[in-house]
Amino acid sequence: MPLNRRKFLKKSAVTGAGVAIAGTAAAPAQAASQPRKKQPKRYSLTVMGTTDLHGHVFNWDYFKDAEYKDAAGNAQGLARISTLVNQLRAEKGRHNTLLIDAGDTIQGTPLTYYYAKVDPITAKGGPVHPMAQAMNAIGYDAAALGNHEFNYGIETLRKFESQLRFPLLGANAVDAKTLKPAFPPYVIKTLCPKGAPPVRVAILGLTNPGIAIWDKAYVQGKLAFPGLEEQAAKYVPKLRSLGADVVIVSAHSGSSGTSSYGDQLPYVENAAANVARQVPGIDAILVGHAHVEIPELKVVNEKTGKTVILSEPLAYAERLSVFDVELVFEKGRWSVESVASKVLNSNTVADDPKITRLLSDEHAKVVKYVNQVVGTATATLTTVEARYKDAPIIDLITKVQEDVVKAALAGTSYASLPVIAQASPFSRTSEIPAGDVTIRDLSSLYVYDNTLVAKLLTGAQVRAYLEYSAQYFVQTAPDAAVDVEKLTNAGGRPDYNYDYVSGLSYDIDIAQAAGSRIRNLTYNGAALDDAQQFVFAVNNYRANGGGAFPHVASAQELWAESTEIRTRIAEWVTAKGVLDPKDFASVDWKLTRNGTPVF
Repeated sequence: MPLNRRKFLKKSAVTGAGVAIAGTAAAPAQAASQPRKKQPKRYSLTVMGTTDLHGHVFNWDYFKDAEYKDAAGNAQGLARISTLVNQLRAEKGRHNTLLIDAGDTIQGTPLTYYYAKVDPITAKGGPVHPMAQAMNAIGYDAAALGNHEFNYGIETLRKFESQLRFPLLGANAVDAKTLKPAFPPYVIKTLCPKGAPPVRVAILGLTNPGIAIWDKAYVQGKLAFPGLEEQAAKYVPKLRSLGADVVIVSAHSGSSGTSSYGDQLPYVENAAANVARQVPGIDAILVGHAHVEIPELKVVNEKTGKTVILSEPLAYAERLSVFDVELVFEKGRWSVESVASKVLNSNTVADDPKITRLLSDEHAKVVKYVNQVVGTATATLTTVEARYKDAPIIDLITKVQEDVVKAALAGTSYASLPVIAQASPFSRTSEIPAGDVTIRDLSSLYVYDNTLVAKLLTGAQVRAYLEYSAQYFVQTAPDAAVDVEKLTNAGGRPDYNYDYVSGLSYDIDIAQAAGSRIRNLTYNGAALDDAQQFVFAVNNYRANGGGAFPHVASAQELWAESTEIRTRIAEWVTAKGVLDPKDFASVDWKLTRNGTPVF
């Protein structure tokens, strides 16, 4: 919706604590010929930042129904961050600190799914989102939009925004028709040092251009997402002209300068360092989206030679970025003398009991929900070897997707076409145990809130798709020892960008160079016909270009829905009652070297 300028400017001029005027102590007598030089006023500002919280309030793994633990000893959750923030505010002075976030807040755990779909915040008289409750209680000053804010549609996002007591910023989230801001681009906070002029701190929010691809179904024709560099170049001079002494950017965009969507968009996905290099006038950037830990990254601006400090605090509330900004007041104005950043580890503190009390009921509801039994498994299914062996647990995903798409296309002109499906080994630790199967067991298999799309592909396009997927494997000579820990993720490709494709049979020859690895590709026992048409059941992330797989984004869309694949899996298992591998498992592919199976 168009921004109300008067309302926005009013919201932007937020004033901090009141000014206290301190008396000036008498200086010792000095020789008239050597007057003592008056020392300039100085001020220390601390800006704290989180990002990619993804619905983590507590240090709890809903998929394991236990406290979260990992090999590195990390802890998660806003309750821990709240304790760190309280400590820093006590140390620095509450009025000398700001707290911001760089996006991806309302998607990522069963907690966020529950309050979007099961007990939705959009319902009449519905609940206040737990993430809004927690962030309001902790006292955030601003947050940038993340791409996952759009996963549940604009209505859910707007309701979440209305529940926040701080602005949700997105300078490059604009109305598709008017190109005017659809969210506040920035906020200016006024801090009042004791005995000194006020310090005006501008926070500019930037989000990810990839939203146009990843959540096309929700945003197409409604919102547009130009590049971060372009919008920063527009707004930073404006913020300086409005009297900003400090400019902080909160960017839901990594620092690598790369894009997962190839050339589908003319804008860079991970553009935070580009912004620092290209746009003068920025003092620091809180980085998000990439889920990496960057205590401090120094980037030199190409036009001014000034160093800009970047920091990214990992994800899931495991870290807190801390920017220490030193200012000096000279010649009638404040200027930034230095900026330094670091990250604090949330595993060093306990949960803030205030947040525990606030959200214990919501947490308990979600724990109860995910522990509902929906079926019985005849055997244990696991993803432990799913990266390099065709695993029945991934076949379950493709089988469900095939069945849903076949039912959806029944009675249409496409009903006679064969349906094939893709799925990725998202997790290396998922397990559906023999015996009772719960929603959390199935949710751990499909951790993303993806939905299902049906696309039309030819045999030749499917072959190209498989070749691209097979780049995931490290080229391995026929006589080399095989170490499964070094066999995958070639070129840094994540597990979620490696796809199985069901309904076909093929070998992946990892002795060959990438691009010529798919061998013995057959359909129904015969060599694949390049002209054969297939209905491809694919998740919306991949369908919209995520991972830059060839052909799929531009292929004709036959059908799509908004129900999560995770929910479809739960429905399928509930309807069956019994989860038996004979109903879905098949060996469609294997790794080979010069024709000899690796395993």
